[in-house]
Amino acid sequence: MEGWQRAFVLHSRPYSETSLLLDLFTESQGRVRVLAKGARSRRSQLKGTLQPFTPLLVRWGGRGEVKTLRNAEAVSLALPLSGIALYCGLYVNELLSRVLEQQIPFSELFFDYLNCVQALAADTASPEPALRRFELALLGHLGYGVDFLHCAGSGEPISDAMTYSYREEKGFIASLVVGQRSFTGSELRALATRNFPDAASLRAAKRFTRMALKPYLGGKPLKSQELFRQFIPKKRPDAPQQ
Repeated sequence: MEGWQRAFVLHSRPYSETSLLLDLFTESQGRVRVLAKGARSRRSQLKGTLQPFTPLLVRWGGRGEVKTLRNAEAVSLALPLSGIALYCGLYVNELLSRVLEQQIPFSELFFDYLNCVQALAADTASPEPALRRFELALLGHLGYGVDFLHCAGSGEPISDAMTYSYREEKGFIASLVVGQRSFTGSELRALATRNFPDAASLRAAKRFTRMALKPYLGGKPLKSQELFRQFIPKKRPDAPQQ
């Protein structure tokens, strides 16, 4: 591929004694897997550059599924994620690595990702709103359309005081039964606007995104969530969850 691309490293792993195999999230080509030859060697100019949350300009070449990294430059220092915000960022990276097919453009999602990581870096104490907004944006870009503002049964606008049951591939239907798939009209309105004014709306958003993302993730658990669970008891027992 000719020209430079804005990108972030989603995941990397050693490949041979001196190279790295990278999953990149790029502005115009989506997720791209590249081989960074010699990136682990002591004399490599890329040493320390190919890190998650570092804004990059990259070039690659090759015709196979795995491209060859030609050049990479850091645009700026890595976004300062630490503690809970770091684990949330790793979760977002793993989510993209798992659900995005290779080399399918997601230009708007690239900026949703950038906004999410910047929000995590700016507000380390309250990462959940940024995570929920990104998950909802991701679902939208994947084509998972759902109408939060109308009852799927009657077509009528939702009422804040009513309870609605979520039906996959249909939407939300008014129901008197309260359960794991139940949401109030006010919670659905928060999902529609991606504005979460209280803890209850955040909990509802998490329930919905977990249900909606499950078909894309399959049965394999996310490694970042396991790391997060190990971290939280040691630091903040009352901390928000991914």
